[in-house]
Amino acid sequence: MAHHAKGSSKKRSETRLPPEEDPEFQIAPMIDILLVLLVFFMSISSTEVLQTNDKVKLPVAKDGKDVSKKGSVGGQMVVNILWNTISNAGTIDVDGQTFANSDALIPVLQAKLNATPEFRMLIRADREVRYEFMRSILKAAGAAGVLNVTFSVVTKDGQAKAESTPPQ
Repeated sequence: MAHHAKGSSKKRSETRLPPEEDPEFQIAPMIDILLVLLVFFMSISSTEVLQTNDKVKLPVAKDGKDVSKKGSVGGQMVVNILWNTISNAGTIDVDGQTFANSDALIPVLQAKLNATPEFRMLIRADREVRYEFMRSILKAAGAAGVLNVTFSVVTKDGQAKAESTPPQ
């Protein structure tokens, strides 16, 4: 009987699992996830970059302050306003479309406002833009029903950009 008991304990120890080892870190799935996140953030950030126009020389406002992004939850429309000093005329650039006058901008603003009621209009105007031209754009925004208008400025020549919201 003793022989049978020794054999059964030996069989039990052989059938038991060996002690667990620390699991190995799998790097391939981590790289896959990081690449997906990288592509996602690059595609999101490229829409903001594409809306800016390098030809616009923003005005300097030493008291310009950064506006929080929580106001732009519903989206925003970047309006680039260029001024040609030779012809003394301005052009309006919105999402790759060029408008010669502000009246053509009203239907675009109304469509954007109907799609997202809480959107803001970010104006990036060249420092050479004449007041009369800027006033016509602000009148077009008012006619379209836009309530949130923000101006983009720089704090110093060649420095980082700041956004300034007019007082309510």
